[in-house]
Amino acid sequence: MMTILCVDDEPNILSSLRRLFRGKGYQVLTAESGAEGLQLLEKETVDLVISDMRMPEMDGARFLAKVRERWPNTVRLLLTGYSDVQSIQDAINCGEIYRYITKPWDDSDILLIVRQALERHELELEKQRLEALTRRQNEELKTLNASLEQKVEERTKQLKANFLTTIKILSSISEMRGSSLPGHTRHVAELARRIAVQLKLDAQEVQDVFIAGLLHDLGRIGFSDEVLRTPVTALQGEALAQYRKHPVHAEHLLMPLAELAGTAAIVRHQLERFDGQGFPDRQLGFAIPMGARILALAADYYNLQQGALVQRHLRADEAKSLILDGAGKRYDPAVVQAFRQAVEGGVRGAPEAHDLELLSGELVPGMVLSRDVISRDGLMLLATDHVLDARMIQQLQDFEKKSGARLPIFVQRSRVNAA
Repeated sequence: MMTILCVDDEPNILSSLRRLFRGKGYQVLTAESGAEGLQLLEKETVDLVISDMRMPEMDGARFLAKVRERWPNTVRLLLTGYSDVQSIQDAINCGEIYRYITKPWDDSDILLIVRQALERHELELEKQRLEALTRRQNEELKTLNASLEQKVEERTKQLKANFLTTIKILSSISEMRGSSLPGHTRHVAELARRIAVQLKLDAQEVQDVFIAGLLHDLGRIGFSDEVLRTPVTALQGEALAQYRKHPVHAEHLLMPLAELAGTAAIVRHQLERFDGQGFPDRQLGFAIPMGARILALAADYYNLQQGALVQRHLRADEAKSLILDGAGKRYDPAVVQAFRQAVEGGVRGAPEAHDLELLSGELVPGMVLSRDVISRDGLMLLATDHVLDARMIQQLQDFEKKSGARLPIFVQRSRVNAA
């Protein structure tokens, strides 16, 4: 029910208005002065005020101005029996009235005016409600979106970390089957990554090269022990043909993983030569994917030292010399130059600025690994970015006791104090 406040210093006028509006379903309040009307407004919720213009102490213009100031959503009407243009203008300017009604009024006219004013009032209130609701929902949606974005980002980061950990586990499996020395695939992957960075490849290309290094021997899992033990230069016949096909087999194994499409292409072409005499497609020069040109060099560098390519184990400087001599023939000259800068730029495995090597007894929950934890046999125990907890720290300590060897454990320096 809508509430109307009628303010007039003449009781008979108030009685007439009360009878008129009560019969139409309105709740009617009356006041004989502006001050009394203000007191009622402080106690009651009023939808519409009808005020006489000529009243002692406080006229209608001043009263309606105070109503506008304190209750701006209340509709204001002016009732006047005088043709005082200035007074009406004051009421319009100061009280911002909706309409003015002259005395004597016509009942039908004043009822119509009040009904239209209250309908407009309801529409305005509904508009304000909807606007407030929209603002609140927008704020809630903004908060929800921010929360969802954060959760998606955290989940994506976790999935990427889990995915890379899975890749490293596959690499360890292939390494146990196909490599004579522990850590071979990680050494190849790290050197390939450093060369890619030296060549200023973008982040995705660098990651593809790194993962290709981890998985470059995946196609050799099915080789017999005899083929695995035989240097490439000593392979003949069917064994040599099998070796030349292992990159294609690895590509087929990786094909179901769309995220590894770039890596699969690199692995496929790792035996191509810059002079076009490689396998499986005899691609020439820059037609070979850049990642494959990098991987070919990185893998050969370590295979030469392990006796996997030739029938003796070369020293690092001898392997490096052969790589340099192969520029323009077996290897891309630009990749060779980047390799030279990468291997001469520092000692592989030296602690970086963000690294801190700790003993297992110095670890505390909350620390974050900055490198994979690798056993002496080349097995990956924990992956980079793993957050240590008390249980995992105890397992590392137990592993050291059983193996009799200290594990190289590197943590993020920035998280040491925080932990």
